[in-house]
Amino acid sequence: MANKENSEKYELFKDVMEHRLQQADIRQVLNQLSLEERDFFVETLTGTFDKLNAVLEVTHQVSDILTLDILFTRLVELTTEALRADRGTIFLNDPETGELFSRAAMGELTQEIRFPNHLGIAGSVFTSGESIIIDDAYADPRFNPEVDKKTGYRTRNIITAPIRGKDGVAVGVVQLLNKHENNFSEHDLSLLEAMAAQAASALINAQLFEQVTRARKEETQLLEVTKAISKEIHLKPLIKRIMSTTSMLLEADRSTLFLNDEKTNELWSMVAQGMETKEIRFPNHLGIAGSVFTSGNTVNIPDAYADSRFNPEVDKKTGYRTNTILCMPVKNKSGKVIGVVQSLNKKGGPFSGVDEKRLHAFSAQASIAIENATLFEEVLTMKNYNESMLESMANGVVTFNEDGIAEKCNSSAERILEILEKDILAKKADSLFVDDNEWIANAIHKTVTENTIELVMDAELSILGKLKSVNLSTKPLVNSKGVNLGVLLVIEDISNEKRLKGTLARYMTKEVADQLMNNEAMLGGQLKEATVFFSDIRSFTTLSESLGAQETVSMLNDYFTDMVEILFERGGILDKYIGDAIMAVFGTPFATDRDADHAVLSAIEMMRSLRDFNERRLKEGHDPIDIGIGLNTAPVVVGNIGSLKRMDYTVIGDGVNLAARLEGANKLYGSHILISEFTVAALKDEYLLREADLIQVKGKTEPVAIYEVLDYAKEEEHPLIREVVRTFAHALEVYRNREFDSARMLFKECLALLPGDKMSAMYIDRCDHFLATPPPADWDGVWVMQSK
Repeated sequence: MANKENSEKYELFKDVMEHRLQQADIRQVLNQLSLEERDFFVETLTGTFDKLNAVLEVTHQVSDILTLDILFTRLVELTTEALRADRGTIFLNDPETGELFSRAAMGELTQEIRFPNHLGIAGSVFTSGESIIIDDAYADPRFNPEVDKKTGYRTRNIITAPIRGKDGVAVGVVQLLNKHENNFSEHDLSLLEAMAAQAASALINAQLFEQVTRARKEETQLLEVTKAISKEIHLKPLIKRIMSTTSMLLEADRSTLFLNDEKTNELWSMVAQGMETKEIRFPNHLGIAGSVFTSGNTVNIPDAYADSRFNPEVDKKTGYRTNTILCMPVKNKSGKVIGVVQSLNKKGGPFSGVDEKRLHAFSAQASIAIENATLFEEVLTMKNYNESMLESMANGVVTFNEDGIAEKCNSSAERILEILEKDILAKKADSLFVDDNEWIANAIHKTVTENTIELVMDAELSILGKLKSVNLSTKPLVNSKGVNLGVLLVIEDISNEKRLKGTLARYMTKEVADQLMNNEAMLGGQLKEATVFFSDIRSFTTLSESLGAQETVSMLNDYFTDMVEILFERGGILDKYIGDAIMAVFGTPFATDRDADHAVLSAIEMMRSLRDFNERRLKEGHDPIDIGIGLNTAPVVVGNIGSLKRMDYTVIGDGVNLAARLEGANKLYGSHILISEFTVAALKDEYLLREADLIQVKGKTEPVAIYEVLDYAKEEEHPLIREVVRTFAHALEVYRNREFDSARMLFKECLALLPGDKMSAMYIDRCDHFLATPPPADWDGVWVMQSK
């Protein structure tokens, strides 16, 4: 009955408003109404005016606002105040992504939230276009209570209305929460719809203005950064610039550019480490970056910790929290993936489809700059390498063009010819080499005209009245197409002093060579006590077959350079190279009381240097190498061995043979450095030694105790190494007492302390053998070596 009465009252109010009655007419109508009807009429009229004022206020407040963030805030303030709600949100539809989005101020930042435009209460209103009032939010299945749990806020009731454009199509949603008194009414809904309709034009205009402004800004930014990166021709600075630019374009916290190393199949990049940068590398199929590189597909992850490919250990180590990730392949102009660019933690929320388009456009430009910088880096590296190689040569080098004019020379040529570079370059060969040196100009001319190699050995070069003995060669310079570019002149100074020093320097340090030059040591056969050193590369034949001739020579040159330098620093004399083996001597021609120590220290340092050498090889994509070293201290014959025309300064004797056999015995014992008891007796310092065996070499009757040197081992990698040495010594004692069962247990204990210890495993096998077949009664623990 009450509803019928209210309906009749409302119809009366509707008639008054629709017929636009004059004041006198309205007064006449009011006089005819009861007191209750008159109150309803005034109340309804007041509500209508409030609604009209609210709509007009929307028009007044937002009509000239073109900034979407400000407009969101202003409209929320107006609607919540008009409907007496606790809080509200404006959602706009993004047609590019099919998402509803809103923005809220978070301190100095503005956080953007996005979700598919069909989800939740807001999505339901947007897709249906129908406004709704929800008196109990928790009773509605579309409501997500997780938001309340996270924020601590309690949502009671909700009113939501679509925001429609002039064509009636929904462009967004306005949603208010928790009316101050009771629930939202139909009158509230009508008011909210009216305010939403009035605000629609302003929101659409602001959204369009923002899109146009952003597009212009992005276009300007992309043009500017493209120009900037195109000017950078050095790869590492370019990588840094691309990373900082990517972060700027995407408003990301940080970005990383990973490039593929085709030699090692690794992704690498430069990352900041304090004031410096550090190169990081990992296999190009691992992690999110590896997945994007191998698949060639973009990955956009809104929650890193929910993705199985993400490795949270990196965050744990650095203290950084990764939330969102956008990772995209970087392709060259032919479509080949050359790397990936990865951005983390976009400010305000996850990365959007617009971000993906933005990054794709930038990475396309960046890939061109990367290829240009890579090419420049390769050319520069080759140029620097060639110039460094030229300058490092002891021989003088001068290049002449096809007209016989000097174009390039190194410092050795200046020194040998005693002419400054400026007086050599741009001069013709026949003006540089005149009179007694005219034969050099003739050799150059012959090479130019006849395209032949000219070689002159032990010739005389006249320099300012002085004669120098030189070896000289001229060789045609041709390009890849076989076109003659000129002549390469190489001059080697073989004057007496240089010849002798150059020869000795290949075998010993400069100081020793100088002493020999000054006749402080006599060359000739003599018996001296010395420590003989042998080292050899393991499985060299197999290694050289896999590397090929050129790579094998390159590897050996690098290896010998590192190792021989260590020998020289400790006063060792290089006796000879035997393929991949090094033979050296400590204690001749000049003996000290620490020659054995110097030899052992050289062996230790060579093993440590080998670690660094192998690390470089692994970074370059090559397999590591392993070596064995044998040392023995004994009286040996030292002197020039050979004929009058060809002789070597070397050492011979049984002591040399034992050192060589100890080097080879490393394979049997799984060791790297083995020294004889005679070397141990000559040592002055303390070392970490483990007695390995009593051996009897082939052809000898007396056994020799041999020891493994373990000082090169890193204690952080083998913290129990000293315990292994003590336990092994005890086990060896028990073994030699023929207590094979107890010895076997102790050797197994050693193996547990040092997994992979081949020496302990070998003795376990020996114990098993002797337990099955006991040795004869006169067995003394000596092992007879069958190999030489």
